[in-house]
Amino acid sequence: MNSIQQNLLKISLTFENEIYTNIFQGKNNKSLQETFQSSRYKKFKLYTEENYSSSLPMMLGDFLYALKLKNDMFYKEFLNKYGDLEYSRFMLSDSFQYNLKGVYFYYVNDELKYIGRCRDSMQKRVNSGYGNISPKNCYIDGQSTNCKVNALVTQNRGSVKLKIYPMDDIKEIEELESRLIDELMPEWNGRR
Repeated sequence: MNSIQQNLLKISLTFENEIYTNIFQGKNNKSLQETFQSSRYKKFKLYTEENYSSSLPMMLGDFLYALKLKNDMFYKEFLNKYGDLEYSRFMLSDSFQYNLKGVYFYYVNDELKYIGRCRDSMQKRVNSGYGNISPKNCYIDGQSTNCKVNALVTQNRGSVKLKIYPMDDIKEIEELESRLIDELMPEWNGRR
């Protein structure tokens, strides 16, 4: 790891000031009834029809938000474990870093917290992934890792740092990421 640490490049991040909550509410491309056509949501159909039949025409995000406002925890069944947290928007500050790929590291107060791999571009990984949570990501069929990492970065935004070990070979990127996670067991990579 020492030779890797010596060759890490700092990735500069820019944060928007606003903290975002209830992002899941924005998923309104389907009604509650239409949502049950997806295999991931069929298990909620009978219960919902029995207990919320008048809400079936509602848009999914609006329905879940209404439940949350009533302290009806059923809304969380539709969301992944990290789907209702506080998030922020952040992006790469330096366009020269957009096309970097390799193994990246999130640190908080210089303590390693997360290791990930980037096989295409850091611009896509950060600006479109971790740094910009879409409503779809909040759901059980969304990108829970994006929600998790964004929420943790948001909690630590004053002291978070991102670095990358630039690499080009995708197989080598995947192997190094796996090996380092096994060796170092960063807190955010674990099942929390």
